[in-house]
Amino acid sequence: MQYTYNDIKFGFGRGITPAIKILIIFNASFFLVQEILQLEWFSLFGLVPVLVWKGYVWQLVTYMFLHGSFMHLLLNMFVLWMFGGQLERMWGQREFLKYYFITGIGAGICTIIAHPGSGIPTIGASGAVYGILLAYGLTFPNSIIYLYFLLPIKAKYFVLIFGVIEFITSISPSGDMVAHLAHLGGMLFGLVYLKRGRMVNYGAHKLKMYLHVRKMKEALKHHQEEQKIREEVDQLLDKINKIGLENLSKGEKRRLDEASKFLREISKN
Repeated sequence: MQYTYNDIKFGFGRGITPAIKILIIFNASFFLVQEILQLEWFSLFGLVPVLVWKGYVWQLVTYMFLHGSFMHLLLNMFVLWMFGGQLERMWGQREFLKYYFITGIGAGICTIIAHPGSGIPTIGASGAVYGILLAYGLTFPNSIIYLYFLLPIKAKYFVLIFGVIEFITSISPSGDMVAHLAHLGGMLFGLVYLKRGRMVNYGAHKLKMYLHVRKMKEALKHHQEEQKIREEVDQLLDKINKIGLENLSKGEKRRLDEASKFLREISKN
């Protein structure tokens, strides 16, 4: 998938696209039910790695719709709307939702692989939102984002800064209770998904080169073996001229016969 929208600037007030509207409604509804009914469902529907390994696979999806606080929900939905609208307009509703869930589930997979025995729930749409952020930076790299609504910065640098921050915080314990690894996982799965065509072509090219080199090595080895056998046959023929065929040893006669058959097979091919 090729993108040429490199000079688009972000602007507010463009409305909410259909897929983003659906996601906001679902996330807000889950949070509203949770708060009204005072439900403690994080262990059942949040992402608990040790439970996912035991079969609670639905948690890879449901954890994205749970949030620990109103500010947590508000921030995720704001970033989703801010960066997702133009992507949905370009990709369409179906492709946008597909990408959203791939990155969200991917973020969850990274979490359960990194902490397979953890019983602590991970919740929130942040993994998928970071995937959206990455896609925006790759699709509109030169668009201008106002950091803290003041400092203008190109989207590609904005994404790079956040990616580096998440990488550093994911490998160094911070104690801030934020799932930095999930954020990084969402970006990683987003990158692989968006670049999959190029990666497949690169892999196919590498495989083709490997097979070509292997074939050349086998041909060279076969040629060297053929030359060695021809030299051996020539030596045996010289010996026959000097002492006669009947004076060759049984081993020499057998070797001469095998070499002759080998050379005849080569000549046929």
